[in-house]
Amino acid sequence: MRIPHRQYLLILSLVFAVWWALLAIRPWDRHTWLIENALAVAAAALIVGYHRRLLLSRVSYTLIFVFMCLHQVGAHFSYAEVPYDQWFEGLTGRTFNSLVGWERNNFDRVVHFSYGLLLAYPIREVFLRVADVRGFWGYFLPLDLTMSSSMLFELIEWGAAEVFGGELGQAYLGTQGDVWDAHKDMALASLGALVAMLVTYFINRRFQRDFNREWAESLRIKGKRPLGEDALAKLIRGGR
Repeated sequence: MRIPHRQYLLILSLVFAVWWALLAIRPWDRHTWLIENALAVAAAALIVGYHRRLLLSRVSYTLIFVFMCLHQVGAHFSYAEVPYDQWFEGLTGRTFNSLVGWERNNFDRVVHFSYGLLLAYPIREVFLRVADVRGFWGYFLPLDLTMSSSMLFELIEWGAAEVFGGELGQAYLGTQGDVWDAHKDMALASLGALVAMLVTYFINRRFQRDFNREWAESLRIKGKRPLGEDALAKLIRGGR
């Protein structure tokens, strides 16, 4: 039997709470950990607190859970210091970077890609169920919001680095000397979201019977009259 949605969310929440508590013990830098957790704790509280009004699918909750767990690893070690190379070398005898040709710690890049890959679908579910978008817009808008929120996060990182300054600001920014770090992070988040939406698109195209009709209807022009100054003039006239 499938686990009921609320029970499934409770299980994931408890597992995440344990994971969070373990990684809260002696992080690489407590101040960096606190900054990294500010948005994560707010997001977790929003998801749990809002679930009675908007209960998401198990798929969406699982994707969010995986991303949040990855983020906690980065918060604990500091993204630029996550020792995945040492872990991999301990298991295989060689570093992961030497295997794939990386020259820097790319854990942050992996998580930025995961941001788009794992969160685009939950965002799509919200758009479909709250904004009632259909067809083309059900794929474009999640991609668009993932890209714009990724850009917003890079601006928040820049602002935080400016405010805190010094080693704390640089640790939070985590550029590792790459002047194009923010651009690459945004590009990877966008690529991840694009992959997620393409996979969703092909699955729906294969199994959704009214896929073509819904797609065409979503692109049909619904309002024949121009907006802008015409709509503004109508508002000023009191809707006449």
